Amino acid sequence: MIDLSGKVALITGSSRGIGKGIALEMARAGADVAVNYYQHGEDADVVAEEIREMGRRAIVIGADVSDRSSVDEMVRETTAELGPLDIAVANAYYSKRESFLDMSIEGMQRTIDVTLYGAFHVAQASARQMVAQKNGGCILFISSVMSFLPFPQSLAYSTAKAGMNHMAAIIAVEMLDHRIRVNVIEPGWTDTPGERQYSTEEDIREGGKRLPWGRMGTIEDLGKAATFLCSDDADYITGEVMRVDGGFWLKRGVGNIQE
Repeated sequence: MIDLSGKVALITGSSRGIGKGIALEMARAGADVAVNYYQHGEDADVVAEEIREMGRRAIVIGADVSDRSSVDEMVRETTAELGPLDIAVANAYYSKRESFLDMSIEGMQRTIDVTLYGAFHVAQASARQMVAQKNGGCILFISSVMSFLPFPQSLAYSTAKAGMNHMAAIIAVEMLDHRIRVNVIEPGWTDTPGERQYSTEEDIREGGKRLPWGRMGTIEDLGKAATFLCSDDADYITGEVMRVDGGFWLKRGVGNIQE
């Protein structure tokens, strides 16, 4: 059984979706958790209460990860309330699906600011805290199979995720001497509230049946993978990309899955 007892984890965008799944699974493994949100404060409170019911500590922090001062303050609040930071998960994102010819500069900029620069801010602020603590740590980026699969209307999001993957590799190299492990998870098509911005319940239900594993991913699937990668059981893993997609990428997405 994976054990995160005594660990403190900061997880961005953890009021709903994949971030929520990670927060709850890490709490089940024994971690105390800082639950971050941007727009869904009530949902974040519910997640924190679930964590407390497991006997773990939880705090809720509202912050826009694209704003560096807010991220720095979030790290300070986490350590002040919960103790030294052991795990940081950069999960928060923004995505607006638009065709290349019609997409706005504003949509592109916001996606990059939150999804790529936000991940940078969280990683750097957390790493600086971990280096100061001199006790190692773990940074995890939540990317996507869309970092390499060319889905239409996803230029901004896919560009941000591709940049995230390479950024994570470089950070992993530079953090070796500090014993801070840095890894990436690439989810495939996952059943989250965000998917319902663009898909109906029928689309999700029927689309899941056509996936290689016969279903969509769940937030629990992603939570369990993240918990493993941030545990001592994964002590020899750094600079890696773990694809948690039920074989989604094997069919190369567009032609075989979405038609």
